[in-house]
Amino acid sequence: MALLLAQLSDLHLDGTDRATERATRVMDHLRALPRLPDALLVTGDIADHGAESEYREAAKLLDAPFPVLCCPGNHDDRATYRSVLLGEPPEPGPINELHRIGGAAVLMCDATIPGRDDGRLDPETLDWIAATLGALGPDVPALLAFHQPPVELGHPIPDSSRLETGQRLVEVLADHPQIVALLTGHAHTAAASFFAGIPVLVAPAVTWTLRMPWEGPSVADLAAPPGVAFHLLDREHRLTTHFRVVS
Repeated sequence: MALLLAQLSDLHLDGTDRATERATRVMDHLRALPRLPDALLVTGDIADHGAESEYREAAKLLDAPFPVLCCPGNHDDRATYRSVLLGEPPEPGPINELHRIGGAAVLMCDATIPGRDDGRLDPETLDWIAATLGALGPDVPALLAFHQPPVELGHPIPDSSRLETGQRLVEVLADHPQIVALLTGHAHTAAASFFAGIPVLVAPAVTWTLRMPWEGPSVADLAAPPGVAFHLLDREHRLTTHFRVVS
């Protein structure tokens, strides 16, 4: 049976009833599925202001009968995230975690730059990715998840704050062909592209949906329902993605 991973992004929990209701709606939907996901990936901007109260709410909302794997986004605060969600000392360094789900590896990577909206996989994180994948070996399919997409998506707002790319990132990806896909959020729109020959799959947002330039001048569609991505990884290590809205 194929591995089933659900992905959420950009909850932007801010203490308002609206943010809470939308996140609750999606989590209730996932918990009620006839087949539960093998894991849920949450790719950043869990909190809107990085406040302790926002992470305490997130911990309650994200409680589920399946593993929930998270990474920070540009709205998150590393120290508070680490303290409340991970129960670790509130250190400011990158938060990178390896998770083994079934026969696959999921690397939840920290691409945040404190105080900025754009992202970067810094040398420490790139070294960690390379060492982790090297230790796992080429036969373990791997998914890399982080917040900002590494490609332009056709809208000036996410395109102005995408992931910084460079030769070192390209080399790490090229050295590890077991990487099946890059899973991101940040853009508030479901999208699919490629970077360095690897699929880039962008999850829809929970909080609001980005209107693309051809859809009108208003940026945020607040009425659009929250979305979720479902990724199926089969025995041939082929990934198939389905996007759904939760009305």
